[in-house]
Amino acid sequence: MQGMSARPMEQRDLANVLSWRNHPDVRSYMRTRHEITMDEHVAWFGRASRDASRSLLIVEEAGAALGFAQFSCVEPDGVCEWGFYAVPGAARGSGSKLGRSALDHAFGPLKVRKVCGYALGFNEASIRLHERLGFQREGVLREHVLVDGQYYDVVLFGLLRDEWFSQV
Repeated sequence: MQGMSARPMEQRDLANVLSWRNHPDVRSYMRTRHEITMDEHVAWFGRASRDASRSLLIVEEAGAALGFAQFSCVEPDGVCEWGFYAVPGAARGSGSKLGRSALDHAFGPLKVRKVCGYALGFNEASIRLHERLGFQREGVLREHVLVDGQYYDVVLFGLLRDEWFSQV
């Protein structure tokens, strides 16, 4: 995609990523809903950035950040999991651009065979985004996650490398 890039998250990105993650519009769709402190965030980044099986990315368009994406359990020809969020207040369509750029990275440089995604059952925007990106619904874990005293379903998604390349 013209003007799009996914680059590794760096120390200089910590404050921005934390502010995005703690924004109510993002936090309300997370399993962990408390406001994350900078100390927690720095500790997470230290662990995650040293883990060779993880990829933390800042997705940009023409040098402006669209959001954050991460892949875990990464290995060539393996199955990984992803998570993402757009910059709060991003323009309509930013989530799709972020997703496409991140998935190009997963199936390109990371060389994974399959990306798995998860959405809380009430997160219709995430469910629609996964479907727009070509993910297949692979199941529902009923009343699987306890958030703020209530159990929610988790919708499971999968996207294979061949499926990704057949649609781009």
